[in-house]
Amino acid sequence: MDIASIANINKINPVQTQNRSLSPVTDHSGFDDLLSKAMGHLNTTNSYIQNAQNAEIRWALGESSSTHELTNAMQKSSIALQYTVAIRDKVLEAYKEIMQMQI
Repeated sequence: MDIASIANINKINPVQTQNRSLSPVTDHSGFDDLLSKAMGHLNTTNSYIQNAQNAEIRWALGESSSTHELTNAMQKSSIALQYTVAIRDKVLEAYKEIMQMQI
């Protein structure tokens, strides 16, 4: 899972903020792009979980004797699920904060 785009999310470039105009936003592709990336990450997490389950079944049936493969698949799925849950929690936290704002 590529998280490089999230790593710089809190960094603000002061040159960019000074050069911005106060015109209304006309680019509506931001949310669509964000939503499609989120769905891609969910699909990736789901595939990691399925791969871990399949590796566990193959190991239990004796088709695979590699515990390294099993451990690797289980760690990938665990980390991907933790990452997905952390993002979900942050989105819910932001939603709750927005809903508490007074207009």
